[in-house]
Amino acid sequence: MLKPTVIAIPIFALLIALETYLSVRKEATYDRKDVWTNIALGFGSVAWGAVFGLFTGIFYVTLYEFAPYKMPMNMWWAWLILLFVDDFAYYWFHRISHEVRFFWNFHVVHHSSNQYNLSVAVRQSWFSGIAHWVFYLPAALLGFPLWAFATMHGFNLIYQFWIHTKTIEKMPAWFEYIFNTPSHHRVHHGVNNPYLDKNYAGIFIFWDRMFGSFVEETEEVRYGIIKPIDSYNWFWINTHGWVETWDAMKTKKTFYGKLRCLFGAPAMDFEEKVLLTTNINKQT
Repeated sequence: MLKPTVIAIPIFALLIALETYLSVRKEATYDRKDVWTNIALGFGSVAWGAVFGLFTGIFYVTLYEFAPYKMPMNMWWAWLILLFVDDFAYYWFHRISHEVRFFWNFHVVHHSSNQYNLSVAVRQSWFSGIAHWVFYLPAALLGFPLWAFATMHGFNLIYQFWIHTKTIEKMPAWFEYIFNTPSHHRVHHGVNNPYLDKNYAGIFIFWDRMFGSFVEETEEVRYGIIKPIDSYNWFWINTHGWVETWDAMKTKKTFYGKLRCLFGAPAMDFEEKVLLTTNINKQT
Protein backbone atom coordinates (compact mmCIF):
# COMPACT_ATOMS: atom_id res chain seq x y z
CA MET A 1 0.00 0.00 0.00
CA LEU A 2 1.42 3.35 -1.09
CA LYS A 3 1.22 5.95 1.65
CA PRO A 4 -0.25 9.41 0.94
CA THR A 5 3.01 11.03 2.06
CA VAL A 6 4.92 9.08 -0.59
CA ILE A 7 2.44 10.09 -3.28
CA ALA A 8 2.80 13.72 -2.16
CA ILE A 9 6.62 13.77 -2.54
CA PRO A 10 6.57 15.51 -5.97
CA ILE A 11 4.30 18.24 -4.54
CA PHE A 12 6.55 18.62 -1.50
CA ALA A 13 9.59 18.93 -3.78
CA LEU A 14 7.95 21.58 -5.94
CA LEU A 15 6.89 23.70 -2.95
CA ILE A 16 10.29 23.38 -1.27
CA ALA A 17 11.99 24.47 -4.50
CA LEU A 18 9.63 27.44 -4.88
CA GLU A 19 10.08 28.57 -1.28
CA THR A 20 13.86 28.19 -1.54
CA TYR A 21 13.92 30.26 -4.74
CA LEU A 22 11.99 33.06 -3.04
CA SER A 23 13.70 32.89 0.35
CA VAL A 24 17.30 32.89 -0.88
CA ARG A 25 16.69 36.40 -2.19
CA LYS A 26 15.10 37.60 1.05
CA GLU A 27 17.08 35.92 3.83
CA ALA A 28 20.81 36.43 4.11
CA THR A 29 21.07 33.52 6.54
CA TYR A 30 19.12 31.05 4.40
CA ASP A 31 21.11 27.80 4.52
CA ARG A 32 20.81 25.90 1.24
CA LYS A 33 23.06 23.10 2.51
CA ASP A 34 20.64 22.59 5.38
CA VAL A 35 17.81 22.25 2.84
CA TRP A 36 19.66 19.45 1.02
CA THR A 37 20.39 17.78 4.35
CA ASN A 38 16.70 17.89 5.23
CA ILE A 39 15.75 16.34 1.89
CA ALA A 40 18.29 13.53 2.33
CA LEU A 41 16.99 12.85 5.84
CA GLY A 42 13.46 12.80 4.45
CA PHE A 43 14.23 10.17 1.83
CA GLY A 44 16.09 8.14 4.45
CA SER A 45 13.08 8.23 6.77
CA VAL A 46 10.82 6.97 3.96
CA ALA A 47 13.17 4.07 3.23
CA TRP A 48 13.68 3.06 6.85
CA GLY A 49 10.00 3.63 7.58
CA ALA A 50 9.09 1.05 4.94
CA VAL A 51 11.41 -1.47 6.61
CA PHE A 52 10.02 -0.93 10.11
CA GLY A 53 6.49 -0.79 8.73
CA LEU A 54 6.71 -4.42 7.62
CA PHE A 55 7.08 -5.47 11.25
CA THR A 56 4.92 -2.92 13.05
CA GLY A 57 2.05 -3.55 10.64
CA ILE A 58 1.91 -7.14 11.91
CA PHE A 59 1.26 -5.94 15.47
CA TYR A 60 -1.45 -3.59 14.27
CA VAL A 61 -3.24 -6.23 12.21
CA THR A 62 -3.03 -8.73 15.08
CA LEU A 63 -4.61 -6.29 17.55
CA TYR A 64 -7.25 -5.34 14.99
CA GLU A 65 -8.49 -8.94 15.03
CA PHE A 66 -9.27 -8.55 18.74
CA ALA A 67 -11.32 -5.37 18.23
CA PRO A 68 -14.87 -5.99 19.51
CA TYR A 69 -16.31 -3.84 16.71
CA LYS A 70 -14.98 -3.32 13.19
CA MET A 71 -15.52 0.20 11.89
CA PRO A 72 -17.45 0.39 8.58
CA MET A 73 -15.02 2.43 6.52
CA ASN A 74 -17.61 2.88 3.77
CA MET A 75 -19.40 5.34 6.08
CA TRP A 76 -18.39 9.02 6.31
CA TRP A 77 -18.78 9.15 10.08
CA ALA A 78 -16.20 6.39 10.56
CA TRP A 79 -13.62 8.51 8.74
CA LEU A 80 -14.57 11.53 10.85
CA ILE A 81 -14.03 9.57 14.05
CA LEU A 82 -10.73 8.26 12.73
CA LEU A 83 -9.63 11.82 11.98
CA PHE A 84 -10.00 12.78 15.63
CA VAL A 85 -8.65 9.48 17.00
CA ASP A 86 -5.51 9.74 14.89
CA ASP A 87 -4.92 13.41 15.73
CA PHE A 88 -5.50 12.80 19.44
CA ALA A 89 -2.98 9.95 19.36
CA TYR A 90 -0.55 12.17 17.47
CA TYR A 91 -0.83 14.89 20.12
CA TRP A 92 0.21 12.48 22.88
CA PHE A 93 2.90 10.83 20.78
CA HIS A 94 4.31 14.29 20.05
CA ARG A 95 4.07 15.51 23.62
CA ILE A 96 5.70 12.41 25.09
CA SER A 97 8.41 12.67 22.43
CA HIS A 98 9.36 15.98 24.08
CA GLU A 99 8.94 14.83 27.68
CA VAL A 100 10.69 11.45 27.63
CA ARG A 101 14.31 11.25 26.52
CA PHE A 102 13.97 7.81 24.89
CA PHE A 103 11.40 9.15 22.42
CA TRP A 104 13.08 12.56 22.16
CA ASN A 105 16.23 10.91 20.84
CA PHE A 106 14.26 10.07 17.70
CA HIS A 107 12.27 13.30 17.49
CA VAL A 108 15.26 15.59 18.07
CA VAL A 109 16.23 15.00 14.43
CA HIS A 110 13.25 17.08 13.35
CA HIS A 111 14.14 19.95 15.68
CA SER A 112 17.89 20.00 15.17
CA SER A 113 17.87 22.49 12.28
CA ASN A 114 18.27 26.16 13.22
CA GLN A 115 16.30 27.06 10.08
CA TYR A 116 12.54 27.06 9.60
CA ASN A 117 11.16 26.36 6.15
CA LEU A 118 9.20 23.72 4.26
CA SER A 119 12.23 21.44 3.96
CA VAL A 120 12.31 21.12 7.76
CA ALA A 121 8.96 19.30 7.51
CA VAL A 122 10.69 16.36 5.83
CA ARG A 123 13.65 16.37 8.24
CA GLN A 124 12.66 13.21 10.07
CA SER A 125 14.36 10.48 12.07
CA TRP A 126 15.37 7.37 10.17
CA PHE A 127 14.72 5.13 13.16
CA SER A 128 11.57 6.51 14.84
CA GLY A 129 9.62 3.59 13.38
CA ILE A 130 11.17 1.47 16.11
CA ALA A 131 8.98 3.02 18.79
CA HIS A 132 6.43 5.64 17.72
CA TRP A 133 3.93 3.10 16.34
CA VAL A 134 2.93 2.01 19.87
CA PHE A 135 0.97 5.25 20.31
CA TYR A 136 -1.36 4.30 17.48
CA LEU A 137 -2.21 0.74 18.48
CA PRO A 138 -5.43 1.86 20.25
CA ALA A 139 -6.80 2.70 16.79
CA ALA A 140 -6.57 -1.00 15.95
CA LEU A 141 -8.50 -1.97 19.09
CA LEU A 142 -11.14 0.62 18.18
CA GLY A 143 -11.72 -1.30 14.96
CA PHE A 144 -9.96 0.79 12.33
CA PRO A 145 -8.26 -1.39 9.69
CA LEU A 146 -4.59 -0.77 8.94
CA TRP A 147 -5.20 0.58 5.44
CA ALA A 148 -7.67 3.17 6.74
CA PHE A 149 -5.42 4.24 9.61
CA ALA A 150 -2.36 4.53 7.33
CA THR A 151 -4.38 6.65 4.91
CA MET A 152 -5.68 9.01 7.57
CA HIS A 153 -2.31 9.30 9.31
CA GLY A 154 -0.72 10.10 5.97
CA PHE A 155 -3.13 12.96 5.40
CA ASN A 156 -2.39 14.19 8.94
CA LEU A 157 1.32 14.38 8.10
CA ILE A 158 0.59 16.05 4.75
CA TYR A 159 -1.38 18.73 6.58
CA GLN A 160 1.62 19.41 8.79
CA PHE A 161 3.89 20.06 5.81
CA TRP A 162 2.54 23.54 5.02
CA ILE A 163 2.81 24.84 8.59
CA HIS A 164 6.63 24.69 8.43
CA THR A 165 7.03 28.12 6.91
CA LYS A 166 7.74 31.72 7.87
CA THR A 167 6.09 32.98 4.70
CA ILE A 168 2.58 32.85 6.18
CA GLU A 169 2.26 35.07 9.23
CA LYS A 170 -1.28 34.53 10.45
CA MET A 171 -4.45 32.80 9.29
CA PRO A 172 -7.95 34.19 10.06
CA ALA A 173 -8.71 34.27 13.80
CA TRP A 174 -11.28 31.46 13.69
CA PHE A 175 -8.82 29.22 11.84
CA GLU A 176 -6.02 30.02 14.31
CA TYR A 177 -8.33 29.04 17.18
CA ILE A 178 -9.25 25.60 15.81
CA PHE A 179 -6.38 24.45 13.60
CA ASN A 180 -2.62 24.20 13.80
CA THR A 181 -1.03 26.96 11.73
CA PRO A 182 2.44 28.21 10.77
CA SER A 183 2.28 30.69 13.65
CA HIS A 184 1.46 27.99 16.20
CA HIS A 185 4.07 25.60 14.85
CA ARG A 186 6.81 28.22 14.72
CA VAL A 187 6.30 28.45 18.49
CA HIS A 188 6.73 24.69 18.74
CA HIS A 189 10.12 24.86 17.00
CA GLY A 190 11.33 27.74 19.16
CA VAL A 191 13.91 27.56 21.93
CA ASN A 192 12.78 30.84 23.48
CA ASN A 193 11.86 30.16 27.12
CA PRO A 194 8.13 30.88 26.66
CA TYR A 195 8.01 28.56 23.65
CA LEU A 196 9.85 25.47 24.90
CA ASP A 197 7.77 22.28 24.68
CA LYS A 198 4.53 23.92 23.56
CA ASN A 199 1.98 23.51 20.75
CA TYR A 200 2.17 19.77 20.06
CA ALA A 201 -0.87 19.65 17.79
CA GLY A 202 -1.01 17.86 14.48
CA ILE A 203 -4.12 19.25 12.81
CA PHE A 204 -6.27 20.58 15.67
CA ILE A 205 -4.69 23.11 18.02
CA PHE A 206 -7.56 22.74 20.47
CA TRP A 207 -5.80 19.69 21.96
CA ASP A 208 -3.12 22.09 23.24
CA ARG A 209 -5.76 24.47 24.53
CA MET A 210 -7.48 21.58 26.35
CA PHE A 211 -4.33 20.13 27.93
CA GLY A 212 -2.53 23.35 28.86
CA SER A 213 0.31 23.25 26.32
CA PHE A 214 -0.75 26.15 24.09
CA VAL A 215 1.26 29.35 23.69
CA GLU A 216 0.60 32.21 21.28
CA GLU A 217 3.39 33.53 19.06
CA THR A 218 4.33 36.88 20.61
CA GLU A 219 8.05 37.33 19.96
CA GLU A 220 10.50 36.43 17.23
CA VAL A 221 11.31 32.74 17.29
CA ARG A 222 14.81 31.32 17.69
CA TYR A 223 14.86 27.91 16.06
CA GLY A 224 16.76 24.74 16.82
CA ILE A 225 17.58 22.83 19.99
CA ILE A 226 19.04 23.96 23.30
CA LYS A 227 22.33 22.18 22.58
CA PRO A 228 22.96 22.79 18.84
CA ILE A 229 24.85 20.13 16.90
CA ASP A 230 25.97 22.32 13.96
CA SER A 231 26.35 19.35 11.62
CA TYR A 232 25.19 18.27 8.18
CA ASN A 233 26.21 14.66 8.79
CA TRP A 234 23.11 12.52 8.29
CA PHE A 235 24.24 9.73 10.61
CA TRP A 236 25.29 12.08 13.42
CA ILE A 237 22.01 13.98 13.20
CA ASN A 238 20.20 10.67 13.73
CA THR A 239 22.41 9.39 16.54
CA HIS A 240 23.77 12.31 18.56
CA GLY A 241 20.90 12.13 21.04
CA TRP A 242 21.74 8.52 21.85
CA VAL A 243 25.42 9.34 22.29
CA GLU A 244 24.53 12.12 24.74
CA THR A 245 22.20 9.77 26.61
CA TRP A 246 24.91 7.12 26.85
CA ASP A 247 27.39 9.68 28.15
CA ALA A 248 24.89 10.75 30.81
CA MET A 249 24.17 7.14 31.81
CA LYS A 250 27.88 6.45 32.31
CA THR A 251 28.03 9.15 34.99
CA LYS A 252 25.34 7.41 37.08
CA LYS A 253 26.28 4.66 39.49
CA THR A 254 22.86 3.11 40.12
CA PHE A 255 20.57 1.26 37.75
CA TYR A 256 17.74 3.62 38.72
CA GLY A 257 19.91 6.64 37.87
CA LYS A 258 20.70 5.18 34.46
CA LEU A 259 17.01 4.54 33.80
CA ARG A 260 16.19 8.14 34.69
CA CYS A 261 18.71 9.28 32.08
CA LEU A 262 16.89 7.20 29.48
CA PHE A 263 13.26 7.72 30.44
CA GLY A 264 13.32 11.06 32.25
CA ALA A 265 12.89 14.46 30.63
CA PRO A 266 15.47 15.22 27.90
CA ALA A 267 17.00 18.16 29.78
CA MET A 268 16.59 16.65 33.24
CA ASP A 269 19.52 17.21 35.58
CA PHE A 270 19.42 15.37 38.88
CA GLU A 271 21.68 14.42 41.72
CA GLU A 272 21.98 10.71 42.18
CA LYS A 273 21.56 9.40 45.67
CA VAL A 274 23.86 6.46 46.25
CA LEU A 275 23.45 4.35 49.34
CA LEU A 276 26.88 3.96 50.93
CA THR A 277 27.49 0.96 53.14
CA THR A 278 30.44 0.42 55.46
CA ASN A 279 31.65 -2.79 56.97
CA ILE A 280 32.23 -2.44 60.64
CA ASN A 281 34.39 -5.10 62.14
CA LYS A 282 33.54 -5.58 65.72
CA GLN A 283 36.31 -6.80 67.89
CA THR A 284 35.30 -8.96 70.71
